[in-house]
Amino acid sequence: MVTGESLPVEKKAGTGVTGATINTSGVIRVRATRVGEATLLSQIVKMVQEAQADKAPIQRFADRVSARFVPAVLGLALLTFSGWYLFTGHGFLFAFKLAIAVVVIACPCAMGLATPTAIMVGSGIGLTRGILIKRGSALEQIAYLNTLLLDKTGTITLGKPVLTTLLAVKGVDELRLLECLVAAESQSLHPLARAVVESAAKRGVTPGVVEEYEERGGFGISCLYNGVRLLAGNSRLMKEAGVNIDPLAENAERLAREGKSLIWIAAGRALVGLAALADPIKETSARAIADLKLLGIPCTMITGDHRDVAAAIARQAGIDGFEAEVLPDRKQQVVQEYQKKGLFVGMVGDGINDAPALARADVGIAIGGGTDVAKETGDIILVRDDLMDVVRAVKLGRATLSKVKQNLFWALFYNVLGIPIAAGLLYPTFGITLKPEFAGLAMAFSSVSVVSNSLLLRRVGRRL
Repeated sequence: MVTGESLPVEKKAGTGVTGATINTSGVIRVRATRVGEATLLSQIVKMVQEAQADKAPIQRFADRVSARFVPAVLGLALLTFSGWYLFTGHGFLFAFKLAIAVVVIACPCAMGLATPTAIMVGSGIGLTRGILIKRGSALEQIAYLNTLLLDKTGTITLGKPVLTTLLAVKGVDELRLLECLVAAESQSLHPLARAVVESAAKRGVTPGVVEEYEERGGFGISCLYNGVRLLAGNSRLMKEAGVNIDPLAENAERLAREGKSLIWIAAGRALVGLAALADPIKETSARAIADLKLLGIPCTMITGDHRDVAAAIARQAGIDGFEAEVLPDRKQQVVQEYQKKGLFVGMVGDGINDAPALARADVGIAIGGGTDVAKETGDIILVRDDLMDVVRAVKLGRATLSKVKQNLFWALFYNVLGIPIAAGLLYPTFGITLKPEFAGLAMAFSSVSVVSNSLLLRRVGRRL
């Protein structure tokens, strides 16, 4: 529960355990050494709160411009009135009309609409694609990402073990081996046992009735099946029972290097086969990571799992760098280390242990099938648990930011062009002035054009 990994961790007398985690089998007696705010879960909550409080609000260009725009326009209107009234012979009414035209044609509303309309349309497109954007600024910030940190279990991988390899010794039928294995594992609640049963069911193999069932933590299972003593467990169980595992030892070493969990199967004192299970990567993970690299966003995996397992997953997914055997506070530190290098950091995760890092990152992306803590902390939630949605979110963010910049450019260009005309700049040469009612029409058109330009984002949505 704390590390977020898919397999339980063996505990012995004297080792520490974490409150609210699950004891898969047997009876344990524990001593409470930390309570209340001192517990690990409370510390994680505290880290999340501190990270969220430390996150500075985004400063938008439009906000800074708008704060100075209105006083500047009023000053220009006063200057227009004074210039035409005091230094020309056109009289009070002419000067006053030009001053009103300057005020009316000025369009702070177009600049004010530039950002929120684009973000609103972008957020709506994201929602239709299964990308829930919890705060508008996240859609803008994800466009700036230049590095992405990824949790392993449940993010890159499925989050549960699957039977990947079944090796029978010479002379043993593979289906018969699977039948013996599923019979031995059928009464266990261990995640590996459940994975064996599910995989066998898909191949049409159902568990038979066993007798004298015994499960030993840290070793494996012993039982009677059709009058034969079956053993299913690790190499320690085989060694204790005097079973020679040399025939498949080379295969076992290769599978172990790939980060797979092994179950040896013996009938009596004779080895009959070997099963390997792993938490496989999702179908789209490798393609998503490759696409992120094409977008200029390198990926790094952070996991609490063993280094060998992490290395195997990194190779399969095409990830260049990884850090293994990390705890929740370390994930947050990794995010900070990247930020100190001047990088704009995104974090993708699904577990309680990812929450502090999700809160600390510039953009926290939570997997929709993950824990409530992660989803509450993340800025963006991927409803479909698909890493390709990270690619889509980045593309959508960049397209949205591009629209914001276009809107701001046209709003500013319109004002730079329209205000001098309204102030009578063309009157001495061409005799052209702008009536206040036409200035109002032009102002309304500028706002409509900004909204229409934002709606063009829908074309991007169809390509995601």
